[in-house]
Amino acid sequence: MAPTKHEQRGPAGAASSTHYLGTSTAMAVLARGGNAFDAVVAAGFVLQVVEPHLCGPGGEVPAVFVTPADPVPRVLCGQGVAPAAATVQRLRDGYGLPIVPGTGLLAATVPGAWDGWLTLLRDHGTWSLAQVLEPAIGYAAGGFPLVPRIPPTIATVAAHFRGHWTSSASTWLPDGDVPTTTHRLPVLAATWRRLLDAAVGRSREARIDAARDAWYRGFVAEEIAAFCTVPVRDESGRDHPGLLVADDLARWSATYEDALAVDVGGGWTVAKPGGWSQGPVLPQMLQLLRGDADYADGVATAATVHRAAEAAKLAFADREAWYGDSAPVPLDALVSQAYADRRRALIGENASRELRPGSPDGREPRLADYAARPGQKRGDGVSGPGLGEPTVSRTGAVRGDTVHVDVVDAAGNMVSATPSGGWLQSSPTIPALGFCLGTRAQMFWLEDGVASSLVPGRRPRTTLSPSLGLHDGEPRIAFGTPGGDQQDQWQLCFWLAHTVGGLDLQAAIDAPAWHSTAFPSSFAPRGWAPAGLVAESRLGAATFAELRRRGHGVVDAGEWALGRMCAVGRGGGPLLRAAADTRSGVGSAAAL
Repeated sequence: MAPTKHEQRGPAGAASSTHYLGTSTAMAVLARGGNAFDAVVAAGFVLQVVEPHLCGPGGEVPAVFVTPADPVPRVLCGQGVAPAAATVQRLRDGYGLPIVPGTGLLAATVPGAWDGWLTLLRDHGTWSLAQVLEPAIGYAAGGFPLVPRIPPTIATVAAHFRGHWTSSASTWLPDGDVPTTTHRLPVLAATWRRLLDAAVGRSREARIDAARDAWYRGFVAEEIAAFCTVPVRDESGRDHPGLLVADDLARWSATYEDALAVDVGGGWTVAKPGGWSQGPVLPQMLQLLRGDADYADGVATAATVHRAAEAAKLAFADREAWYGDSAPVPLDALVSQAYADRRRALIGENASRELRPGSPDGREPRLADYAARPGQKRGDGVSGPGLGEPTVSRTGAVRGDTVHVDVVDAAGNMVSATPSGGWLQSSPTIPALGFCLGTRAQMFWLEDGVASSLVPGRRPRTTLSPSLGLHDGEPRIAFGTPGGDQQDQWQLCFWLAHTVGGLDLQAAIDAPAWHSTAFPSSFAPRGWAPAGLVAESRLGAATFAELRRRGHGVVDAGEWALGRMCAVGRGGGPLLRAAADTRSGVGSAAAL
């Protein structure tokens, strides 16, 4: 039986998230006797309310986790699939689109977050759905503080809301004005209460399943399908209806799978989601580097940044050629030491300006024609509505925004989750439900025969990339960050600082970060910048000069600009640790 709200137990665990209310929610659950899964689900729902420009109820969630009964990492896939009506021919030939628009309804996949969170809660949690939803409903109904980046995001798209997405204007522009301090989402709160009313059954598990059914085969699916029949303005400058129908939702559910666990040297193993995500990029980069990194006073040297950037280019080129859900992914070959040994020879003394996918198992790589075109403007991960979050345009176009939460409890449960999608600025609010749909289908290519081609019923190749680190087979750290294409690159900076530089979790997060932009972006308009490298100025003027001498197009991001890393960990004994990024000003970590 789940504990009552007044019971106090502890020490209970540690949590880190991109918003202090997410972290405090997780810690409150742990203090009341909930386990890490109860805590991460409760925090996940709160983040849908308090960081609505970064995630929402209509989005998705992948998670990597271990339990004390099974320390072998597993993955929860809460990433929805493309609608049955979504085909390359329909969008490219029927609508004349070169890529999937980054806003509106055409880019919507089946919302996966609800089923993902509830599946995790049902199978590994102890609390009821009502208990884990209570904090989120309270913030939605009673009001929540607006973090500094929310008002500018709303202001950027306010004219678009008023002119084209009037349901979003009603939700986010009370009395016609941009909110500045607090905000309420009463319609969303009412939707959650209605889902709780439908959560009837003889057991905790049966009640959770009833709430899942009410979403995917009940009133939520009906409202989504009806809303998608009405054309709305999207990034193409034209009005298009959505393609989701009720049957798309009814046929889908979240799934579990084995994590991709890769020995990366030094006794460490990295556990990631598979090739339907960009998760394998991190172990690919680590295999290419294999500890070949140097730190001086906690700061990476110019040679280390150069090698890391070149490794990223090779791994992300492979992402473009091989990752996706539309064709088999040769994962074992891609993350192998033998493959990395062959590819490492491509890392020279100077910056490469080419996109160079490899040939795992001797297979010939294939890139989408659009992907091979350099020069399209892409977000740099510096400017925009959030530190480290790429740009939002006045039409709601985004280049990748999300949140992250990690939780570990004293029993040994450990979870890393990266919820995203359903951003307030990228799709119109569904009036009857109080939330909008996601736009993850923009990561498909409108070209047949590539690994991430748009195919009905398939998952987009997402950027979402939660992580676990195991040392000598023992789960030690859970970590991750928002940032779209930058997620695994910023995680690489953290990982090297921690495992090679010898810094503790907080110092490793604080260490100067960098990322390459020399590969196609996952977000419309999907451009790339050959030799592009964005770095924090704390790397030092001498390092910047050396990187430019080597041919990198260095962009100075400022002193504290890149990443919103979160991490929790445990040592060999009972000690639990938590760390959070200070760059955004709203992330936090705590331990009991």
